[in-house]
Amino acid sequence: MESSFSLSELNRQVRGAIRDSLPGAYWLRAETSDVRGNQSGHCYLEFVEKDAHTQSIIARARGIIWANVYRMLAPFFEKETGQAFASGLNVLVRVTVDFHELYGFSLTVVDIDPTFTLGEIARNRQRVLKQLEEDGVLSLNKELVMEAPANRIAVISSPTAAGYEDFKDQLDNNPGGFRFYTKLFPAVMQGDRSEESIIAALEKVYQYKELFSAVAIIRGGGASSDLSCFDSYHLASNVAQFPLPVVSGIGHERDITVLDIVAHTRGKTPTAVAEIFIALVTKTATELIELQERLVEETEAFLLKEQSDLLTLSNALVHRSSLFLQREFSTVQELTVNVRHLFRQALQKEMIGLQQITVNLKHSLRQVLKEETTALQQHHISLQHSLREGLRDELHFIKNVEQFVQMVSPENVLRRGYTLSIKNGKVITSSKDVQKGDTIVTRFKDGSVDSIVTGTSSKEIV
Repeated sequence: MESSFSLSELNRQVRGAIRDSLPGAYWLRAETSDVRGNQSGHCYLEFVEKDAHTQSIIARARGIIWANVYRMLAPFFEKETGQAFASGLNVLVRVTVDFHELYGFSLTVVDIDPTFTLGEIARNRQRVLKQLEEDGVLSLNKELVMEAPANRIAVISSPTAAGYEDFKDQLDNNPGGFRFYTKLFPAVMQGDRSEESIIAALEKVYQYKELFSAVAIIRGGGASSDLSCFDSYHLASNVAQFPLPVVSGIGHERDITVLDIVAHTRGKTPTAVAEIFIALVTKTATELIELQERLVEETEAFLLKEQSDLLTLSNALVHRSSLFLQREFSTVQELTVNVRHLFRQALQKEMIGLQQITVNLKHSLRQVLKEETTALQQHHISLQHSLREGLRDELHFIKNVEQFVQMVSPENVLRRGYTLSIKNGKVITSSKDVQKGDTIVTRFKDGSVDSIVTGTSSKEIV
């Protein structure tokens, strides 16, 4: 039967084989991942290799940097590269290959070459810049014209950052006493969330872009290792295509990030960014003062010229007006003489005509008066005749009426044998006016009789 191994025996065999085959230290190119330290000062991490096209991981190995090495290696690496030793870095490290029966395969870091990482950072920046150029957006923000005066500023910064306070203080206490209007759009300026936070702040600024002249992205202070987000293609693309000029002030003089390159203007620090805006407003104010002075000078020169031209025109106008008035006065005098002569002739003609009209009018009036007098006399005679005839007719009518009245008077009726019945002083004209028991008076032509009614009957006379 073939011999067998326990797992620990097999792992010991593997460890021995690895030590025999790879006894020394080797330089390894890889990307760091899951870098973390512990309380003992050791650093645990993974080394990975990614496919150049798909970016999928094609190799992985566990790594460790012992505390005595890590205490020297980490500060050295950050000093040389400006980056903290962290995940996501392309590094060149010297490692020994180990295999432990319990923990398996691992690489122990004994040295690091920071120049390789610097080269990778530079190459990454170049790749991002090349991609931005191929996209046609690399210089878009630089081509924007800064509005004058550039005193309405959207600020993207951490609200607690000292750099933001320096920026505000510099603006508020500028030598020219210019007034600046700033609005803070808070963002995380370092760490894993910084890229998406700054882009989110830019999107908020975009909603109110009409209110601002420019955008200031300021950071101020902090470790150089926190600058990686400012080399991001996504952030740089957003800044390059932003519709307002962007002024960057990341806060590191020797580190020029991709964001600095695509921004409209770069200031080394937040204070320098404030000075840029102060200088722009000062330049605008100076230009306005110069324009005002030039306008005053040109206006004064124009007014002097116009005054001189006006005086010349005035003198010429007075002279020509005098000549014109003299000519017109002579003409008016001649016209006056002619008008007077014509008026006299017309007046004489009108007087003669008026006299003739007066004679004719008097003759006509006499004739009319004579005719009206004759007509009036004839009318008077006719009226007298008519009045006599009317009076005669009225007298005849009155006599006839008088005879009729006499005929129908109660006395004549009584004389013809009729009687009158009276009740309470009133003549009774109907049997309905009396009742049984009433006392009535019956008048005759020669006296009257009192009677008491014993009965009544009704019968109309047809």
